[in-house]
Amino acid sequence: MRRLLLCTDLDRTLIPNGAQFESARAKEIFEHVARQEEVTLAYVTGRHRALIEQAIHEYDLPIPDYAIADVGTTIFQVESSGWRRSHDWSELLAADWAQVAVSELSHTLAAIPDLRLQEGEKQGPFKLSYYASLQVDPAQLNPLIEARLGPLGVHVNLIWSIDEATQVRLLDVLPASASKVQAIRFVMRQNGFQLDQTLFAGDSGNDKDVLASDIPSVLVANAETDLKSWALLRNHSSLYVAQGGPLGMNGNYRGGILEGVLHYWPEASQWLSGLNLREEN
Repeated sequence: MRRLLLCTDLDRTLIPNGAQFESARAKEIFEHVARQEEVTLAYVTGRHRALIEQAIHEYDLPIPDYAIADVGTTIFQVESSGWRRSHDWSELLAADWAQVAVSELSHTLAAIPDLRLQEGEKQGPFKLSYYASLQVDPAQLNPLIEARLGPLGVHVNLIWSIDEATQVRLLDVLPASASKVQAIRFVMRQNGFQLDQTLFAGDSGNDKDVLASDIPSVLVANAETDLKSWALLRNHSSLYVAQGGPLGMNGNYRGGILEGVLHYWPEASQWLSGLNLREEN
């Protein structure tokens, strides 16, 4: 059996906190898969460390081997002795921001009325986060943001998504080298995982960099409608859109992750042989 680096977003992907319902046995079966010795589990999320730990406790999630936090700007290796931050990753990102503090970046962008700074706990040393109206067009706003930050000598990556619960746009201003996809590639290199040993699962716009890459990915069935339309039009071999059916599940949340695992690794069905699986509605 091949080793598997199983990477998953948290909110509305691994965590069933969206409007759609989750199949009854999805949690049990996902945890069984995550416990297999061949599986290295990584959480890839916009949450910071404290909120990841809160989610693990609140939703009774498996303890991961890695946590890629703050939209790819922080990487932790999770060990029995504690969470060990990757300083190599932090040093790589620091070069993009040329020693410019987050406070100076936010001061520079304060004159853009369409952006509203998110709460302090949602900011990070390499992450500057904003709210914006759904009426804002990122394609029009991005050049303005880049023009204002350019004189500071920083190189940025602008990640847009939509908060389904509050119906507002979210913007994360990150170092150019920072993203979920680059952080996953870093973990792959550190552990010797190849593309055919890696899977990512996501549901929203801030997962798009991974979904558009050559990393095998699954978009869960409860994903944002526009993102699902984009994914179906791509018709790319490294991107699978969960539709439900396998294991009798509906493809939402953990059911969609499992559907992706079985799509790319049919041999993973061996892990499920002792679970007395049955079809469910």
